[in-house]
Amino acid sequence: AEDPVLERYFKGHKAAITSVDFSPNGKQLATGSWDTFLMLWSLRPQARAFRYVGHKDVVTSLQFSPLGNLLASASRDRTIRLWIPDKGKSSEFKAHTAPVRSVDFSADGQFLATASEDKSIKVWNMYRQRFLYSLYRHTHWVRCAKFSPDGRLIVSCSEDKTIKIWDTTSKQCVNNFSDFVGFANFVAFNPNGTCIASAGSDHTVKIWDIRVNKLLQHYQVHSGGVNCVSFHPSGNYLITASSDGTLKILDLLEGRLIYTLQGHTGPVFTVSFSKGGELFTSGGADAQVLLWRTNFDELNYKDVSKRNLKRLHFDSPPHLLDIYPRTPHPHEGRTETVEINPKLDVIDLQTSTPPVVDILSFDSTTTTETTVRTLPDTGEEICGYFLNPSLMASECPPTVLKKKTEDISDLPSESQRSIPLAVTDALEHIMEQLNVLTQTVSILEQRLTLTEDKLKDCLENQQKLFNAIQQKI
Repeated sequence: AEDPVLERYFKGHKAAITSVDFSPNGKQLATGSWDTFLMLWSLRPQARAFRYVGHKDVVTSLQFSPLGNLLASASRDRTIRLWIPDKGKSSEFKAHTAPVRSVDFSADGQFLATASEDKSIKVWNMYRQRFLYSLYRHTHWVRCAKFSPDGRLIVSCSEDKTIKIWDTTSKQCVNNFSDFVGFANFVAFNPNGTCIASAGSDHTVKIWDIRVNKLLQHYQVHSGGVNCVSFHPSGNYLITASSDGTLKILDLLEGRLIYTLQGHTGPVFTVSFSKGGELFTSGGADAQVLLWRTNFDELNYKDVSKRNLKRLHFDSPPHLLDIYPRTPHPHEGRTETVEINPKLDVIDLQTSTPPVVDILSFDSTTTTETTVRTLPDTGEEICGYFLNPSLMASECPPTVLKKKTEDISDLPSESQRSIPLAVTDALEHIMEQLNVLTQTVSILEQRLTLTEDKLKDCLENQQKLFNAIQQKI
C-alpha cells in the first residue's frame, strides 16, 4: 500500500484553525477558526467557499449532525450555534456562563453535548431545541465532551486532570480516570465504544478500556502537547495532532507508530478522519487546512473486525489483542516508521483559495439560562429544518449552490440596513444586560418578600410569648 498523500491545501481563514469536520456524505468540509468564522469548503475543484458570520469570538469547536443537515459550533463568546449549512441561518443557545470548548452530536442526532470553562457539561434536545440537563463534577475547565457510539455514555476531560465517564440515563459520573501528569486536551470513543483515547498536554496519547477500567496503551511519540485525536472508522488506527507541528498515525493492533506527517508550520490543533476513512484533514496555527488521502485497506480490517466480533460486546472481558503493556512506546527513529514531508516532494499540489461568500446570521434565536425554549421564528421553512433533524435527507439537493447565491443576494448588506451592525450589536448587548438586571431585581424582590414574611412571623411569635408570660404573671 502507498503512504498517505497530501492532496490539497485550503486557504481562507485569517487565523489559527481550531476545529475541522467532514460532512457525512464526504462532499464538504467545515472549519472553525480564531478569526471567529466558520467556513464551508466543497471538495469539488473550483467550487466557492462559504464563510459563516455570527460568533463574536474564537470558534472553538464544530461538528456536522449525523445526517449533515445541521452544523453545530461552539465559541469563546459563551454561545452555541446551530447552522443550516445550505441556508446560513442559525439558532443560538445561551446557557453556559463561560467560553464553550466543544460540541458533539449523539449518533442518532437527537442530542448535543457541550463542554465549557464554567466546569459543566450541558446536554440539549435537538428535537425540541431546548436545554435538558447539566453534568457537574469537574473542578476546573472542561475541555471536551463526547457521546459514546450507542449514546449511553458521555466521556469528558478537564484541566482538573481527570477524565470522567457519565451515564446519560442516571446523569451520574460512573467512572473516573486520573492517571495524568498533565491534563487531557481531547477525548474520543473508539468506533465500537469499548475504549477511549486521550490527547495529553503532557505529550502522551493513552488508550483506556472502559470495560475493565485499565490503561491499555500509552504512547510517547510527540515532543509537544497533543491537541486532538481521531479514530479511523475501522478502529484500528488513530491519528494525532500536536503542538510539535506533526501529525502521527498509530497502528493500534500492533501498538506502534507507523507514520509521522509534516506539512504544517507551527502547532497542529485539530485532525479528523472522513466518515469512510479514505480521507483525513488537519488544521493549525498556520491558518491552513490540509486534506490528506489515506492508504488503509478497509477490506482487510473488516475481516479483522469480524474475527474479533466476540470482544465487541460491552460486558465482555478484554480480548488478548486488546491488551498491551502499559509501558510507553517511545519513538526513537525506528526503521519501520515512515516520515512524510510533502514540502520536500516536487509535486503539483492543488492549493484551493476559492472565492469566499460571506453569509451573515440575522435569524438567531437567543435562549438564556435554563429557560431555553424558543424555536427560530423565521417561518415554517426554518422550523421544519430545526424541528427534527432525523427526518431530513442527508444529501443536499443539486440546486444548493444556486439557493445559496440567491439567499446571499437577498440578504441586506450593512450599508443598506437602517441600523448599522455595530449599533445592533450594542443594542443586543444592552438588552442582555437589562435581562440580567431584571432577573436580579426579581430575585431581590422575592428575597425581600421572604424576609418580610419571616419578620412578621417573628413578631407574631414574640407577641404570643409576651401574652403567655403576662397570663402566667
